Amino acid sequence: MLKLPEIQALTTLSRDGWLLFATRMVRLFAYGFLAVVLGLYLAEVGLSDPQIGLVLSLTLLGDALISLPITIIADRVGRRRMLMIGAGLMIFAGLVFALTDNVALLTITAIIGVMSPSGNEVGPFLAIEQAALPQTTTDKQRTQVFAWYSLVGSLMTGLGSLVGGSLAQGLQASGSTPLESYRAVIIGYALLGGALLLIFGRMSPAVEVAEVKPAPTLSSLFGLHKSRQIVFRLSLLFMLDAFAGGFIVQSLVALWFNRRFGVDTAVIGSIFLGANLFAGLSALAAARVAARYGLINTMVFTHAPSNLLLILVPLMPTLPLAVLVLLVRFSISQMDVPTRQSYTVAVVDPSERSAANGVTSIARSVGASFSPGLTGALFNLGGIWLSAPFFLAGGLKLVYDFLLYRNMKAIKPPEEREQRA
Repeated sequence: MLKLPEIQALTTLSRDGWLLFATRMVRLFAYGFLAVVLGLYLAEVGLSDPQIGLVLSLTLLGDALISLPITIIADRVGRRRMLMIGAGLMIFAGLVFALTDNVALLTITAIIGVMSPSGNEVGPFLAIEQAALPQTTTDKQRTQVFAWYSLVGSLMTGLGSLVGGSLAQGLQASGSTPLESYRAVIIGYALLGGALLLIFGRMSPAVEVAEVKPAPTLSSLFGLHKSRQIVFRLSLLFMLDAFAGGFIVQSLVALWFNRRFGVDTAVIGSIFLGANLFAGLSALAAARVAARYGLINTMVFTHAPSNLLLILVPLMPTLPLAVLVLLVRFSISQMDVPTRQSYTVAVVDPSERSAANGVTSIARSVGASFSPGLTGALFNLGGIWLSAPFFLAGGLKLVYDFLLYRNMKAIKPPEEREQRA
C-alpha cells in the first residue's frame, strides 16, 4: 500500500519520539484551554485593560527569565529533569491564579510560573523538546517530523480553546458566575500540568545528550560555541517577529472579539478551533513545500501574505467576514513554524541544539513580552485604536520577512547543501 511521505516520516519515530508528541498535545491543549478565558478572567477579577496587558506582558517576560537558565543547563543536568521542572511551574501558576484575585500575587505568579496567554509555546519545553526530537528520527525525515509536531500542536490548541470556551459557557448557563466558570478552567490547566509531569517521567535516557560538555564559561556565552554568531542573528530576527505577534496573542484577540462583536466564550473557542485547524494543516504542507523550494524561501514567501491578511481582519465590517479573513490567514500563517524549527536545529552544531533553541526561544519570549502591554493600552483608548494592534503586528512582521530573507538566504541546512552539490 502506497504511503504519503508525511506518514512515512512518523514511522521513523522512536518510543521517545511518540512521547514527545504526547507531551506536545497535552501542553498545547492546556495552553489553548487557558488562553481563551485568561484575558476575560483578569477583566472579571477587576483589572483594567492596561493592567491586563501588563500582566500578560509580565507572563511572557517571566517565562523567558525562567526558561533561560533551564534550557542552558538542560543538556548537562538532564533534559527530562528540566522538562519536569517546567511542568511543575505550570501546576504552580494554575493553582495560584485559581485561588487568588490579588493583583500583586497574580503579577508575581505570572513572572514565576508558566502560562501561555497566546495559546502558543512558552516556557522551557519547546527548546528542549526540539533538541531531543531529531534524535528520535532521521535527518531526511526531520522537517516532516517537525511539520507533524506543529500540526498536532495547532490542532490541540484549537481543541483546547473550544473545550475551554464551551466549559466556561456551559458553567455559566448552569448558574455559575463568569468568575467561577473561568476559575474552573484555570484549575483544569493545573491538572493538565500534572498529566504532563507524568509523561515526562516516562521518557528514556535516549533523549539526553550522548556526550555532556563542561559547564559554559564567559567565553562560551549561553552554552554556545561554534554556532554563537548564527544563533544570535536568528535570535534578533525572531525577537522582532515575536514582538509583532505579541500585539495579537490569543487572549487579547479573544478580548477583541468580545469587545468588537460581543461574542461569548463558546463562539470564541470555535473560532480558534477553526483557526488552529487551518494552521496545523498549513504546517504539514510546509514540509513538502520546503523540500522543493528550501526552508528560508518557504518561511518568507508564505509568511508575508498571511501578514497582509492579518492587517485586513479589523477592517471587516461583520463578524463572519472577520472570521473568514482570520481563517484564510491561518491557512498559511504557520507554514514558517516547522520550517523555522527545522532550520534552527539544522544550521547549528548538534551538541548546541538545546542551547540554540533555548536562546532563540528566549529571544522570542522577550520580544513578545513587551507588546501585550501596548495592546492593553490601545484597547483602553477604544474607537479606532481597538484595531491598531492588528496593523502594528502585520506591518512589523512584513519587516521581519524582508530582513530574514536578506540575512539568512545564503546559509543552507545540510540537506539543501547536499542537493546543491
